[in-house]
Amino acid sequence: MVPVSGPTTGEVVGAPCWLSLTARDLDAAERFYGAVLGWTFRRGGDEREYAVGRLGDQPVAGIAAVAAELSVQVAWTAFFAVDDADLAVARIRERGGTVGVGPVAYPPQGRAALATDREGAAFGVWEGRLETRLHIGEHSAPAWLELHTRDAFEAAVFYGEVFRWADGSPGSFEVSYEQDKVVLRRDGEAVARLNSGPVEAASPRPQLRPRWLVRFRVPDPEAAAAAVEAHGGSIVPGGDWGGVRGPEETEGRRAVVVRDPEGALFALEAAGERKD
Repeated sequence: MVPVSGPTTGEVVGAPCWLSLTARDLDAAERFYGAVLGWTFRRGGDEREYAVGRLGDQPVAGIAAVAAELSVQVAWTAFFAVDDADLAVARIRERGGTVGVGPVAYPPQGRAALATDREGAAFGVWEGRLETRLHIGEHSAPAWLELHTRDAFEAAVFYGEVFRWADGSPGSFEVSYEQDKVVLRRDGEAVARLNSGPVEAASPRPQLRPRWLVRFRVPDPEAAAAAVEAHGGSIVPGGDWGGVRGPEETEGRRAVVVRDPEGALFALEAAGERKD
């Protein structure tokens, strides 16, 4: 659950800085994501149940086999960098969000907390020193983030106030409102998109609940989706997902939403095709 690689907090406060999967079986998760996304893995220090997935020399995400131990669901979580976890947690609560865990200390790197926004979408905050830069964005980055929520504008106000996205400070973000979407950019590069759409907070189908969806870029989404099924995962049927409906072209890119064998949702998106 804890980011061990990414930009130092002071460089990009408020930026998505790490992606983490809570899993049950680390060996099985490594086999699956290695086959589907081409990752190699490095186990984290003495933590036998934690690994960092890498694409070539670039760290992409962490996998922690703690879902059973902590009685939490298997899921992908996006962490956002903050300079003060206590202050960020206070802002989340003041603005109607819920803090489920933390802040918890993770010596010597820093402190983390897990929370949900007003609609129930889960995310994490991270305060501290991180080892190497993780690039999340629209161009050459291996991953992209998309929030699916009832009202993107309302969500942008929540996250903007929690993370000070557009406070005018040096290096702050540009927030643009485009039809029913909000796009978050830094230095002209988009790092996340917030989408308005039909969601059901209490839906028995997780894909219909408000959530941050991690979109991994691959050379061929159809081939990667076939690998998902070949290694025990599944494709989310068309009509069961409000943003992407099976392997197809949506908003200028080929993409498909899938589940890993333990049920975690994520998307596969064609590299180099997004146009914002």
